Amino acid sequence: MTDERLIIAIGRLERALTRAETAAGHAERDAELGHRFAALDRRHETLRGRTQEAIDAIDRLIG
Repeated sequence: MTDERLIIAIGRLERALTRAETAAGHAERDAELGHRFAALDRRHETLRGRTQEAIDAIDRLIG
């Protein structure tokens, strides 16, 4: 391999490594967002249940 071809090959490897590192960072961020979304979804379901309980209590008082 000539020096120029070697330099080109090393450059390609470095760019591939950069892409892999970037993808790994996105995967970590996506996992964190997934956890946060799950927590938000649980809070939403809790609020929804409490709201329904309040509506049911109002219905019992009115009806």
